[in-house]
Amino acid sequence: MKKASLTILVLLLFISCKKEVRVDFSEEIIETSEGAEIALNFPKAEGTKDVTNRINQTIENYIIEQINVSESDTTNGNLNDAIAKFNNEYKRFNTDFPDAAQQWEAFIDGEVTHRSPEIISIAITSYLDTGGAHGNSSVRFFNFNPQTGEQLQTNDLVSNLQGLSEVVKKQLIIELKADNSDMEDVFFGKEFQLPETLGYSDEGLIVLYNPYEIASYSQGIVEFTIPFEDINSFLKIN
Repeated sequence: MKKASLTILVLLLFISCKKEVRVDFSEEIIETSEGAEIALNFPKAEGTKDVTNRINQTIENYIIEQINVSESDTTNGNLNDAIAKFNNEYKRFNTDFPDAAQQWEAFIDGEVTHRSPEIISIAITSYLDTGGAHGNSSVRFFNFNPQTGEQLQTNDLVSNLQGLSEVVKKQLIIELKADNSDMEDVFFGKEFQLPETLGYSDEGLIVLYNPYEIASYSQGIVEFTIPFEDINSFLKIN
């Protein structure tokens, strides 16, 4: 009897000591036109410190990577330093090439596309123009474990890659008005591939191909959503 009581006491102590994880999001806005035009708008995690720090650092590291136009990164993971460095690179370019002076732009827009007890999904849209013929835009999804803040990779989300690939390929053919034999042309001579990242929404799995992932004739970003009920058997998290 005493042994059973001791076991229950230890269990109760374990439960009471277990920290409740809380993750909320606010909107972080950074804008400056002191040189280049820079506008950053992205979700900032707040709550349980170790969890939110992991989420925020992952997102900020990606933004730093996006606005880094030099061959080396000397920002040490500091977003404000990265902004200052982008401005300095812009000013140096205008000094070195006054006849080719053109406004540089860096725009980042992020949003939480889905939240559940199992996953937090965030989409980050980037647009960068450093004086070329046109700017470059891309979208990347970040999926996180809400209990730890660790980033989830495709293999953490998908239990049957082949099954999911078949569904995505079928829908991609419809979106591109192509046929099965065109897939090698779409993927630059390679076989069909899933996009680099997958996102979650309340309606289903977001499939998005950036222009550099598929052939240019697709005319920019290709995006569609597959309802969860069509692919639940292929997912670890739904």
